[in-house]
Amino acid sequence: MDKRDYPAIVILTGAGISRESGLETFRDADGIWSKVRIEDVATPKAFARDPEGVHEFYNARRAGLTAGNIVPNAAHVALARLEAEWPGEILVVTQNIDDLHERAGSRNLLHMHGELLKVRCGLCGDLADWTGDLGVGVRCPDCGEAGALRPHVVWFGEMPLEMERIYENLERCGLFVSIGTSGNVYPAAGFVAHVKQAGGQTGRAHTAELNLEPSEGASHFDETRYGPATKVVPEYVGKILSGGWGT
Repeated sequence: MDKRDYPAIVILTGAGISRESGLETFRDADGIWSKVRIEDVATPKAFARDPEGVHEFYNARRAGLTAGNIVPNAAHVALARLEAEWPGEILVVTQNIDDLHERAGSRNLLHMHGELLKVRCGLCGDLADWTGDLGVGVRCPDCGEAGALRPHVVWFGEMPLEMERIYENLERCGLFVSIGTSGNVYPAAGFVAHVKQAGGQTGRAHTAELNLEPSEGASHFDETRYGPATKVVPEYVGKILSGGWGT
């Protein structure tokens, strides 16, 4: 069969897929936003008001991500396997700012909310890999100016990245799978409705939610499977590769 005979797949991932790797989620009862105010660390105004405080928050998260005990889990590995073995198009769109998909082997990947292990210069726009601490006095590796570097993370009030490319893929996919998301953060929460409206390349696209528990948008999906990501994601990847999805 020609590659075009296989439905294109778009997979959306959220914090739930990385939870079993030891990373905190944001919106659970014990998640990050229950301990830190969004207004203090995750908005452009917060950075303008207290850049050192914002840097301190992201420095701690960066150090946690690069700790040796944080590694990809079976769900990340299963998605990398799907990309390697699926003959058609596949795109993973992640809301996560960690690098666990990359470490597991995913390559066709978009970080719509940015990447924790990168920094961006507000003056020259340079993007650089960054694994250590960041502070106000650090100079941009490209333009040399101090005080202009910020985490390459989309804050509340800012536009997510790569939206045009994401919607292009959503509109032609034949299968959309949402994994580990709360279903209450837009625009990602609206992706399933967009897919169903667009119809996909082979008629009405199939949609599936894989989650620990039903998301706020669970009723919009054709198929739902609930349980730990390390269990339900490898099982569903096996189903896709055996040709059994949508049944």
